[in-house]
Amino acid sequence: MARFHRRATQADLAPAIAQALGLAKGERVLAYAVDDNTGAHVVATTYALAVVTSTGERTLRRRWLSVDAGSWEPETATLTVTWADGRRAGQWSFRDQQTLLPETLRERVQGSVVLSTRLMLGDKRSGRVAIRQDFATRELLAQTILGRHTRAEDPEVQAHVHAALAHLKDQVGLPE
Repeated sequence: MARFHRRATQADLAPAIAQALGLAKGERVLAYAVDDNTGAHVVATTYALAVVTSTGERTLRRRWLSVDAGSWEPETATLTVTWADGRRAGQWSFRDQQTLLPETLRERVQGSVVLSTRLMLGDKRSGRVAIRQDFATRELLAQTILGRHTRAEDPEVQAHVHAALAHLKDQVGLPE
């Protein structure tokens, strides 16, 4: 039998947690869960991913276009989020909780990608360029994410990134 989950709302959160989110006009809570290790609330909104401590202090708020990817490990109920700027990944566990946070994260990240292409540069070098949308402003922004063995200072890498971004920008009508 299938289980039906409803989306979380701001009203479902404790008032201190909801207030700490500092939601913008038109922004709403989509899903949340409480981290087993810290007691912090991990909250997905229409515009961002946020973390608020149990005392009501917001310790993280990153727009969806700042999220590179997320992975869900069902055996440990652990969500790992990697960031587009290469910062240390965030990791939270939600054992014995029903939440739509992993699905919501996937939908928001994928929804922010307008166009993307992979860069295959040889010698274990790779990367991705994308045009992503900021849900709050509807602005389209170019983004480059390079693989572990790929150096941004390399002239060959710079040439490939520039060409790929120019192509994507042309497709969506962004200026060079």
